[in-house]
Amino acid sequence: MESRTERLSGRASLLVGATLFSMFFGAGNLILPPLLGVQAASESVPAIIGFFVAGVGLPVLGIVAVALAGTVRELADRVHPMFSRVFVAAVYLAIGPCLAIPRTSSTAFEMLAPLLPAGVSLDAVRLGFSVVFFAVAYLLAMHPGRLTRFLGRVTGPALIALVVAVVGASIFSLVTAPELPARAAEAPYNTGAAVQGFLTGYQTMDLLASLTFGLVIATNIRSLGVREPRGVMCEVCRAGVVAGVLMMALYGGLCAVGFELCEELAGAANGAVIITASATLHFGMAGTIVVAAIFLLACLNVCTGLISCCGSYFAEEVPRVPYRVWAVTFAVFSCAVSNIGLDAILAFSVPLLNALYPMAIVLVLMGMAHRACDAAPLTWPVTVGLVGVASVVTSLRDTLAPGMWLPFDELPFASVGLGWVVLAVVGLVIGAVLSRAAGGHGTSKRGAR
Repeated sequence: MESRTERLSGRASLLVGATLFSMFFGAGNLILPPLLGVQAASESVPAIIGFFVAGVGLPVLGIVAVALAGTVRELADRVHPMFSRVFVAAVYLAIGPCLAIPRTSSTAFEMLAPLLPAGVSLDAVRLGFSVVFFAVAYLLAMHPGRLTRFLGRVTGPALIALVVAVVGASIFSLVTAPELPARAAEAPYNTGAAVQGFLTGYQTMDLLASLTFGLVIATNIRSLGVREPRGVMCEVCRAGVVAGVLMMALYGGLCAVGFELCEELAGAANGAVIITASATLHFGMAGTIVVAAIFLLACLNVCTGLISCCGSYFAEEVPRVPYRVWAVTFAVFSCAVSNIGLDAILAFSVPLLNALYPMAIVLVLMGMAHRACDAAPLTWPVTVGLVGVASVVTSLRDTLAPGMWLPFDELPFASVGLGWVVLAVVGLVIGAVLSRAAGGHGTSKRGAR
C-alpha cells in the first residue's frame, strides 16, 4: 500500500512556501511599494498595511480557496458556467497581454533609460527595444529549454540579492539618519492611507494569479506524499504563511526604499525610477547598470512564462487556433501596448483591476466558506452578480465619463472605492433567503466537491 505522509517535514514545507513565493515574485511587483513609499511619505505605515492586506493576504487566501473548492473554473462555475468562461478568460487577459506582459517590457526599459545618451529619442528607442524584447520572448516561448531554465535559476536569486542590497542600504541610511523624512503624504494617500494602500494592492494582480496557482501548489504537496484532504489543506496554509511572510518582508523593505527618497523624488510616477535612483545613490553608476541588467533578464523570463501560460490556456479553450498563433498574437499586442509607457499602463490598470478585483475577492471569500455557500446555492450568482455589475459599471464610468453620478455612489464606503462590500453582504442575505424559499438545502450540484 502506498505510504501517506500526514505532514511534510519542516524543510519540505519551507521549500513549498518558497516555491509559492517564487511564483508570485516578479519584477513588475517590485515597482509598486517604492512608489507607495514616496507618495504616502509620512503615512507610509498605514498605507503599507493596507497594501499587505490586498497584495499579500488576499493572494494567500486565493491559494487556499482554490485548493479547498477546486480549480478556478470549478469555483467560478458555482456562479454560472458562462460567467466562469468569461471571468477566467478576463483573468488570463489581465495577467497576460492587457497588463502584466506589456508591463514586463516597460519596466525593463525604464531601468535601461537612465543609461541612454542624452538627447536620444526615448519613443524611438522604446519601440526598437520592445520589438527585440518581445521577439526574443516569443522565440523562447516557442522553444522553452535550457536558456529559459537558466534565466529562471540565475535571475531569481540575483533579483533577490539585488533587492536585499538596495533595501539594506536604504534601511541602514534611515536608521543612521539624524532625522527621518517628514514630507506630508500626497494624493491619494493624504486621506484614508490604509484604504488607498489596499486599493493599490490590486495592481500587484497577485490575487488574480493566485486563482491559477492554488491547484498547482496542492498538486505539488500531494506529489510529496500528503494525500488526506485535511493534510493537503494544512500544508497549503503553511506554504501560504511562508510565502506571505517573505512577500511582506519584500514589500515592506521596498516601501522603505521609497520612503527614504520621498523628499527627493516627490512627484515620481513609477517605482522603476525610484529603485534605479536608490541603487545609483548607494552604489553609483555600477548599481544602475546591475539593476538594469538583472531587471532586463527577470522581466524577459516572466514575459516568456506569461506568453506560454496564456497561449496554452486559450489554445485549449479555442483549439481551432493553435498555440503558436495565440503566442504571436499576444506578443505583438503586448509590444504595441508597452509603447504607451509604464506610467500609462499603470494608469490603465486601475479601472480594469477595479472591475475584476471585487468579484475575485468575493469568489475567494465564498470559496473559503464554500460548504456553507453551496448549501444555499443562489448566494453564488446573486452575490457575485451584484458585486460584478457594480464594479464593472463603476469602472466604465470612471474611464469614460468621470464625474457622472451613479446610484452605486450612494452606497456606504463608495467614496473610498469599497461600495461593493455592502452589495456583497446584501447579496449573501438575498441569496440565502431565495435558496431557502426554493428549497435549496444541501450541496450545490454545480462545482460541488
